Order: sequence, then structure tokens, then C-alpha cells
Amino acid sequence: MTANDFIQIGIFLVVLLLLVKPMGRYMAHVYADEPNRVTRLGGGVERFIYRLCGIKANEDMGWKQYAIAMLVFNVCGMVAVYVFQRVQQWLPLNPQHFPALSPDLSINTAISFVTNTNWQAYSGESTMSYLTQMAALAVQNFLSAATGIAVLIAVVRGFARKTTKGIGNFWVDLTRTTLYVLMPLSFLLAMLLVSQGVIQNLKPYVDVPVVQTSSYAQPVTDSAGNPVKDASGNPETKPAQTTTQTLPMGPAASQIAIKMLGTNGGGFFGANSAHPYENPTPFSNFLEMLAIFLIPGALCITFGQMVSDRRQGWAILATMLVIFIPLVIGVTAAEQSGNPILHSLSIDQHASALQSGGNMEGKETRFGIVASSLFTAITTAASCGAVNNMHDSLTPLGGLVPMWLMQLGEVIFGGVGSGLYGMLAFAVVAVFIAGLMVGRTPEYLGKKIEAYEMKMASLAVLIPCALVVICTAIAVMMPTATATVGNPGAHGFSEILYTVTSATNNNGSAFGGLSANIPFWNVMLSVCMFFARYTLAIAMLALAGSVAAKKHVPESAGTLPTHTPLFVTLLASVVIIVGALTFLPALALGPIAEYLMSAH
Repeated sequence: MTANDFIQIGIFLVVLLLLVKPMGRYMAHVYADEPNRVTRLGGGVERFIYRLCGIKANEDMGWKQYAIAMLVFNVCGMVAVYVFQRVQQWLPLNPQHFPALSPDLSINTAISFVTNTNWQAYSGESTMSYLTQMAALAVQNFLSAATGIAVLIAVVRGFARKTTKGIGNFWVDLTRTTLYVLMPLSFLLAMLLVSQGVIQNLKPYVDVPVVQTSSYAQPVTDSAGNPVKDASGNPETKPAQTTTQTLPMGPAASQIAIKMLGTNGGGFFGANSAHPYENPTPFSNFLEMLAIFLIPGALCITFGQMVSDRRQGWAILATMLVIFIPLVIGVTAAEQSGNPILHSLSIDQHASALQSGGNMEGKETRFGIVASSLFTAITTAASCGAVNNMHDSLTPLGGLVPMWLMQLGEVIFGGVGSGLYGMLAFAVVAVFIAGLMVGRTPEYLGKKIEAYEMKMASLAVLIPCALVVICTAIAVMMPTATATVGNPGAHGFSEILYTVTSATNNNGSAFGGLSANIPFWNVMLSVCMFFARYTLAIAMLALAGSVAAKKHVPESAGTLPTHTPLFVTLLASVVIIVGALTFLPALALGPIAEYLMSAH
């Protein structure tokens, strides 16, 4: 890596750290129990929403009531998104006259967007109408992100409050998140993206003449659209020429803004953030990367302020950075070193026989190696899943990094809200381990961590891990699943492992070499997305309800300080060890085996 590489990564981190403190303190005011200047500013709109929806804003919910409200709301969202897809051919704002989606793809997409995963087994510009994109998918980009943040705030209240059963009101937290956090930021980012050339319109697609006509072999089909075959059974073709190109249009900027800020990741176009209409310039690329980390990073500061100890928030943020920075350097170095197979062919003799340009396969030249590698690490660390390059084209070790970032549980920044409450589950495990070392009942934020809390934290940590390994094993044994893999051998296994890892950890990115739009993948990945999202959220709400009812325990000589470099090291070690012990055997069969074969 060169000095320029470190400068680009450093600038991003410096700007991020400058923004997270004011943003985090602002959000702490948004979720304050007492009215303040922030909530009074939009109080009229907020109260109107409560009256319209019949919400009792002063009601303080227990954890079970909070969890039920969250589940009912999300299931209703799934039904709404499913219906939109199934009837979109009869709805307005469909200038391309796209037909309805199949039942299995509709279910998969509905669960995907409501769980904040945004896994897409389709190409947006050739599948979804403008109305479906806006009223179904973009709306869920807001609501799924707001749900994750609401659950986090409830968990934080559990640690902050003393001897109470209530952890807040789901409807109030959801409304405030959408009204005061997501909507203003999305409007600002959308305007900035439009200034860079991201499209925002309702025009039909435009056919334009190509600069150079090209010839190709066009398959011959019958009246029913089926391919015609010759006497030998081979598909018949006829010569054809390309004289025009279709340019997709649509309201992209508004959806791109919230897909980044809400760590959703679903692209308006099939190429996602590699498409020039979604991400046209290096500055738009920087804005999109910053938007992915902004709210997850700022929520660490919000957490510290709400528990009345800002050092706790900085300690969690430091833990995330301690793990993230070496991994982003690792993926950048792997991509800068180039393809190991090409090294042995001596195709490029520059820079000590390495490829002088690095591994540019699958990357946009307007971004280059560093911006592509940084985006790759950010989007998989933060559970966003948006991509500005093809992950299937990463080098073996370059592909290992985003895969492992997801397998760590999406707690290195992670999804908005879900990443931090996942990290708090690891923090509970870390203080329990520390308590065992010194023979004392572990404590975290003044609350004793006992058997019930450890059970809930363990469920939150282990359920996603179990789903990944079990569902990957099922997939590799199913001929219908392996038939969709684009590459044989170790890389093909990596494609399957990455797919299941991405869905289960609610990321949504893909290697890209696997054709996932078949009933098997649509159903199995739906199960993974649903249970990973809601079992984790319910376990953390149960933990919050338990600690909220406990008394505050004063610090003593045996209390482990949880704001020191020692605790940061312990917490980072627990996260890494759990990820390594669970997934190292699978990684050895995939990217590590591929690297060893390509390097020799």
C-alpha cells in the first residue's frame, strides 16, 4: 500500500469521527424521556401522527409488549410489500409495464426489505415499477432502519433505568427516528447526490443511438417465446445489430439516500452503487460511504450519553475501529497486490513483477482500488450491502475480508441500531468472562449480569452463527442450489457461503456469481433473514427488560471498568474469537483454499 492509500482511508475516518459526536448527542436529545428543544420543534407533526394512528404516547411498554408491537408492525410491512409486487402491473407509475413478480421472489423481497437486509434476487431497473420502488421498497428502507434504532434505544434504556418494567414506547421511538433522524438526513443527502448527477425523475426509459453499431447472434424464439432448436438440438440464432441503447430512468436519488443512511443497501439499479446513475463521481462515492457509517457510529455516542457515561460510548466505538481498520487495510492490500494467477504468467513486469494497477477486475475506474476496497469493507461491516464493485471479482483474500466482517455478527458498526445492540450482547459476554476470571458476579453499567442475561446474550450471539453454518451445509447438499453456482471448486463454495452469510446477517450484498432467483434460494434465504433479525431483536429486548428491573450496583474494587483500553481489548478479542472459532473451518474450504491454489 502507498501513502496515498493511507491518506484516503485516513481522511474518511477523520471526517467520520468529526461528525459522530454532534450527531450522537443530537440523537440522545431525540430519545430523551423529557420534552426538549429537538422534540418541541416538530412536536405538532409528532402529536398529529399519534392522534391519527391512535398511539398512546405516554404509555411505557414492558419488553414483551414492545417486542409484540415491533413484530406486528414488521409483519404488516411484509404483507404490504408482497401485495405491491404481486399487483404492480395494474398500478400506476409503471411506464415500462413490468409484470407481477413470482410468489417466491415476492416473499423473499418483502422479508428482505422489512428486515433491513435488502437482498435482491432481481435487477431493479428490469423488474420493479416506480411505484413499487417508492411506495413499497423505499418506505421500508425508512421503517426497517427505524425499527432497528427503536430496538436499540429500548435496550439502552434497559441499562440506563433502575427497578422499572418499562423500556419505552415502540411507536414513539419509531416515529421520532423517522421524523427527526432519517427524513432530514435523507433529504439533505438526496440533494447532494442530485448535485453530483444521481437521477431523480419519473420519466419513461429513454432509447438513444449508440456511438458504434455492434453485431451479435440473436436467439430465435417461437410465438410463445421459447427458443427454437435445430436438428442437432442446438439453439438457433440469427444475425442482429445493436443501434440503440436503453437508458433507465426513475426516482433514484431519494432511494439511494435512505438506502445508505439506513444501512439498507438495496439498489435502484441492478449494478447498485457501481451504476453511474446511482454513484456517478468520487465525491458521491465518499458521501455514500460516510452515510453508511454515520448513524451506526453516532449511536455509540448516543448510548454513552443515555447511560450517563460518555466514556462507554467511546469505548464501544474504539472497539469497532480496532477491528475495522486492520481489515480495511487488509482488503486494500490484497486488491493492490493483484491477481496471484496473473503474477505467475508474467503478464505485467512492473512494480517488482506485480500488476502495476492492482486487481481492477469488477471495479469502476472512476473509483479505483482504494475507494472500491474501502467501500467493500464499509458496506459489509455496517450491514448495508450496497456495492460499488463486484465482490465476486475480489482476490481470494480480498473476498475473505467482507465475508468475515459479516460473520463477526455485523457488530463492527453493523446495521443502524442492530449493530450496536449486537455489540452490547458481546459486551455482556465479555464482562461475564472477566467475572469468571476473578471469581465475582459480573457487572455491566451498574447492573449485575446473571444467568438470564447470559442466556439472552448467548442466543443473540450464537443464533446467526448457527443459521449460517447449518443453511450453508444444506445448500451444498442440494443439487438445485449447487446448479446455480457460477464457478466450480473453492470459489463456488465461497459464493454459497457468502450468500448465506449475507442473508443471515441482514447484509444483502452478494458475490454475484450465484443465480439466486429460484424457489430454493428464495425460501431458504427468507427463513435466514427473518429468524436472524427477529430472534436477535427479541433476545436483546428480553435482556433489556431484565436489566431494567434490577437495582443499580455501585462500583467496587472488584468491578471491571468497561471504558478502558483493557476492556476494549477484551471485547474485541471476544468478537474475533467467536467469529474465528465458528467460521474458520468454512473459510478454509472457501477463500483460504482458493488463495493457496492460486498462489501455487
